[in-house]
Amino acid sequence: MTTTELQSLIDRSLFADLGYIGADGRPAIRRVFCVWHRGMGAHLISTNTSSGHVKRLTEHPDACLYFADSEAFEGVCLTGRAAPTRDRALRELLWNDGDEKYYPLGVDDPDYCVIEFTAERAEYYRYDGKGALDAAQLDATARGRAYENGYERCRAQQAASTEGSDEA
Repeated sequence: MTTTELQSLIDRSLFADLGYIGADGRPAIRRVFCVWHRGMGAHLISTNTSSGHVKRLTEHPDACLYFADSEAFEGVCLTGRAAPTRDRALRELLWNDGDEKYYPLGVDDPDYCVIEFTAERAEYYRYDGKGALDAAQLDATARGRAYENGYERCRAQQAASTEGSDEA
């Protein structure tokens, strides 16, 4: 898979699986909403400050983030570090209308935080093979880019290509 194809897989995914070491020392996993990306090397996840995985990631930041498309039989596992943060700019970036249902005090709710995941390597597979990327290759996909909602960008590109094919 090319880096463009890997980025497309990540962008069209609404969810990822976040793996980390649980309180009992065993691997644990959570399905997380993850659509904000800076290339393939950095990802943002909004979550509850009070959740067990935030506590564990604060103590032990080693983690992995797995994106997959089971219909296309392709996936990418990013291994790196996850850092919970209460950075207001990141919380505002991820805030959506309706989030007050979960965080009644709004963006400044003490139970609202963001996990910033930074990938150090990637392993990927598809029906036609597998491969890996190192930290430098992942950094290159993020260099000079701001965080973007990849899912929204992907949907906009799909809509534009559908409009173009309707005109033909």
